[in-house]
Amino acid sequence: MKRAKTLQADELKLVLAYVASRPHALRNRTIVQISFLSGMRAHEIASLRLGDVIDDAGRVRDEIILSPEQTKGRRPRRVFINARLRKELTAYVKDQFANIDPVLPLFCSQKRRAFNANTMCQLFLGIYKYCGIKGASSHSGRRTFITNLASKSVSVRVLAELAGHSSITTTQRYIDVNDQQLRNAVELA
Repeated sequence: MKRAKTLQADELKLVLAYVASRPHALRNRTIVQISFLSGMRAHEIASLRLGDVIDDAGRVRDEIILSPEQTKGRRPRRVFINARLRKELTAYVKDQFANIDPVLPLFCSQKRRAFNANTMCQLFLGIYKYCGIKGASSHSGRRTFITNLASKSVSVRVLAELAGHSSITTTQRYIDVNDQQLRNAVELA
């Protein structure tokens, strides 16, 4: 099975520039950033409710607790929110929600309905297609997230926990190796 392409920094900039020029720019930027900054799967992103992301006071949470129904393995898991993603989510929530109702879908399609897994995957595919990035899919953000952390020497065990994998063998398949990483490794000798 072919793996989703991991994106380089310049490709992610291209994606963000493209979504900024299109309708639903803030929504799509936030969706892309959740994928790349948290490693969440497309169907997990599609399942998010406002209450998953913000607390009772309307502040973005430090972590998102995904219920078993929201995850691939049907096991609850925590998704940690870093400062960059918190900033993105705060701007999105402030712009999109006058009513802080925790059961509202975090992301709605053009038809004003919650995304489902398929429509979320199609959104990613459309963005990558228009950016001319071949081999990218809804899983590219997740693979890029894991690969970037691995290149910063985060242990595979920590990566597996962040990804919600029960086996580090699964996580290792997500880690992509590129020429820059190989050059950096050789310089350590």
